[in-house]
Amino acid sequence: MSISPIGSLGALQGVGQAARPQGPQGAGFGQAMANGLEKLDQLQKVSDTKAVQAVTGQLTDVHDYTIAANEAAVATQLTVAVRNKAVEAFTEIMRMPV
Repeated sequence: MSISPIGSLGALQGVGQAARPQGPQGAGFGQAMANGLEKLDQLQKVSDTKAVQAVTGQLTDVHDYTIAANEAAVATQLTVAVRNKAVEAFTEIMRMPV
């Protein structure tokens, strides 16, 4: 009984090395949060400025202050909701058995 030899294995090199998928390009979660917090800070500063202008009589339309205050309030609520979800997710991950 004769056993035939295996041919060249050179053609099989690199077969098991699949290309690694690259992560998403662009801003990550941390950068998105930082940008959101900067925007929130800016909205709150605008609201505070308009409040001072409304009290001192420099603001002709009080509705501008009302709109700015509501924008800042909604942005704050959104930021708190995102933070709460992130804390929930972290807590859930920490509960996972290893």
